[in-house]
Amino acid sequence: MAADSPTILATSGGLRGGVRTRYEFSPLTEKAVDLAGVTGRAPRICFLATAQGDNPVVLHDLYAAAQVRGFTASHVSLVPMPNVDDVEGHLLQQDVVWVYGGSVAALLALWRLHGVDRAMRAAWLAGVVLTGVSAGSICWHTGGTTDSFGPQLRPVTDGLALVPFANGVHYDSEPQRRPLFQRLVADGILDAGYATDDGAGVWYRGTEYAGSFAENDSAATYFVTRKSSDGVHETRLDVERL
Repeated sequence: MAADSPTILATSGGLRGGVRTRYEFSPLTEKAVDLAGVTGRAPRICFLATAQGDNPVVLHDLYAAAQVRGFTASHVSLVPMPNVDDVEGHLLQQDVVWVYGGSVAALLALWRLHGVDRAMRAAWLAGVVLTGVSAGSICWHTGGTTDSFGPQLRPVTDGLALVPFANGVHYDSEPQRRPLFQRLVADGILDAGYATDDGAGVWYRGTEYAGSFAENDSAATYFVTRKSSDGVHETRLDVERL
């Protein structure tokens, strides 16, 4: 099965603390699986923890969450060497690709070094649903705000650009995020883009915005665009509560 068009669900969520495991998948990840249109079998989900340096503890915790949920899980790691011979072929066999947060700058550099950027585009075009949290959200866009370089947030402007927008994550929970995202859009450093509070996600069909989802009662999403004169215009978007 595959989504009926190239599909991304870019989030500041999708994962929560578990009862018997460190993590469990939350409604935003469930929505990504729904968008993949899987029926009659366990969904196939592939994890990438590149932004965490392929930390084996993180991967273990994601596999445990997948087991609890009943997903058929796999992963792609790049350090110290790729764990699969054909990354593109592996991704094309999945229903959902799920990307963990961390350093989006390191993620983009390693993906390009190993051709994962091209593999992701091929999977996206084939209808494999791309999703993830934080760095796993920004990476699909043209850029965003990141702590990849230190505690003071900085822009990243070399995202995969599968969609022609910037992305702001953790918009309500980290005080630097909202003002910096707005300033960077106002200054033309970042493209107009979509921002997500913790627990929210934005859905793209092809390169177009298709809707917003939230897995709690308060999370919102926003579209931030540069004004013709100065400053930005921020629009709070309608959100479907999951």
